[in-house]
Amino acid sequence: MIKDDFENAPKINEKIVKKSTFNVLIITIILITGIAAFFAGSYVSNFNSDKISQEELENAIAKVELKVLEKQLPTNQPTLAIKTSLENNPIIGNPDAPITIIEFSDFQCPFCAKFHIQTLPTIMDEYINKGTVKLVFRDFPIQNIHPNAVPASIAAECANEQGKFKEMYHMLFKKQKEWSNLETSYAIVSFNQYASEMQLDEEKFNLCLKNGKYIEEIQKDLNEGRTYGVTGTPGFFIGNEKIGFVELKGAQPFESFKKIINSQLDN
Repeated sequence: MIKDDFENAPKINEKIVKKSTFNVLIITIILITGIAAFFAGSYVSNFNSDKISQEELENAIAKVELKVLEKQLPTNQPTLAIKTSLENNPIIGNPDAPITIIEFSDFQCPFCAKFHIQTLPTIMDEYINKGTVKLVFRDFPIQNIHPNAVPASIAAECANEQGKFKEMYHMLFKKQKEWSNLETSYAIVSFNQYASEMQLDEEKFNLCLKNGKYIEEIQKDLNEGRTYGVTGTPGFFIGNEKIGFVELKGAQPFESFKKIINSQLDN
């Protein structure tokens, strides 16, 4: 399991913190209120992180996410009911690519970061950059163990409306250790910093984040993921609506994706 490292995490720019503290506190209050409204039930998290020890948090993550790796379906079992929902979800790659990877993911999930770091670059080189595969991202934040996951999803969606989803997607996973265990208000400061580094319209991004603009869209992804049988992250469905989709669970190596994709491209 990937462990977070407070001591080695990059320090947040003190000038930005001082300048942004008041606005960030307001954003945090609004986000927590919105999240509580839309994620009532088992996905609601207590944002007071001092009520759970680091060891307890890591054990909870391990129990939930390691189960994912034990339940991979056979690669010849199609799931015909999946819809890619291209209109409402971020896409990386050629929208007309014949094969789609639908990724249900949680930006604070260590195994999701493992997929992003170890497997996705090869998928990008071998398929996505060549136009044969596209990746459709669906939000599946497990809020009860990842309290910063929903704000991170909102940040990615807000970047997407400015045409920078891919950049924010990569940034959030690349710097997961930097923001993952921060208090939510400081995690939001980090997201604002990333937006600034990407040269996004900061006023538009901050307003989008403050208003929790995409909470309903995130809830929709969660609900649809559950109907497809997603119980942990990362979860993938590979194929298209004509031939059906094959489910792949967990941070699988490139060879697992290659086997499925090549068999589908040959059909």
